[in-house]
Amino acid sequence: MTKLWQSVNGLWFFAFLMSLIERIKKPMVVILDNASIHTAKKLQPYWDLLKEKGMRFYFLPAYSPELNRIEILWRKMKYEWLPFKAFTTTELEQAIDKIGDGFGSKYQLTFC
Repeated sequence: MTKLWQSVNGLWFFAFLMSLIERIKKPMVVILDNASIHTAKKLQPYWDLLKEKGMRFYFLPAYSPELNRIEILWRKMKYEWLPFKAFTTTELEQAIDKIGDGFGSKYQLTFC
């Protein structure tokens, strides 16, 4: 599992999507929330370039955490899977790694 422990801006996110479309080389749909890194007007030329390469975007409705799987995952991790305590950065990373390693077997999301 690849982890990124830093802030991400719109330009970084665009570079990530560009590398993804270059690696996959197939049309794809990306589902996005309305975070500022996804909606910055100054990045519009970059979005157009990705569209030319076959990437399509679907934006979730404003404030719809119930539709955003990462929000569901973080809520489950914070309130059910992680112990309620203060973590050092290292401890938090290890706890998240443990959940990642057990995801699908010990840790599961259901949408029922």
